[in-house]
Amino acid sequence: MNALEIRDLCKSYPGFSLQNLTLTLPQGCIMGLIGENGAGKSTTIRLILEMAQKDSGSIRILGKDNTENISLAKEDIGVVLDEVGFPECLTAQQVGNIMKNTYRNWDMDVYKKYMKELALPENKEFKEFSRGMKMKLGIAVALSHDPKLLILDEATSGLDPVIRDEVLDIFSEFTRDENHAVLMSSHIVSDLEKICDYIAFLHKGRLLLCEEKDRIM
Repeated sequence: MNALEIRDLCKSYPGFSLQNLTLTLPQGCIMGLIGENGAGKSTTIRLILEMAQKDSGSIRILGKDNTENISLAKEDIGVVLDEVGFPECLTAQQVGNIMKNTYRNWDMDVYKKYMKELALPENKEFKEFSRGMKMKLGIAVALSHDPKLLILDEATSGLDPVIRDEVLDIFSEFTRDENHAVLMSSHIVSDLEKICDYIAFLHKGRLLLCEEKDRIM
């Protein structure tokens, strides 16, 4: 079973059109989405997550259409978008307590492990977090409810190089379980070179290339 199957996906906005996108992400693999701003990376992710309605085409997540039982599907998806949003008054500890009542498979011990690994303060309010700290909190939350698929939109942006490498190692470790997969958009090509099995190039809403990394680099 593939983690993600996209077939002939189309979505048009004024001034932009995603055209007939077809991608397959096998389980146990990491796919990197590369493209300039406006290439369609975030649009693709929003369509996968049902944050926008596609015009045509199909999206299957872990073998199921993404419009079927979306609340159950989201249990199996860990998401980090380019803007991580939690109420500004909450601490990381309070975020964990809320997520415990949000996800059936929430594991507080795993969350605390990632908080320690990513050097996140338990009792500092979210409004006092740097962009990098916000990203790290988003990553800790995404990984702590036993997801099968991670979807990351510029999740390493705002992180200094040392922390970026630590986070990339976490993503690589995640896919050592062959039931896990990662879809990761980034403009930091060196990050994708380090960990991706597949690279997909988007340009102006069109897929120019999708190949195994070793055949490209």
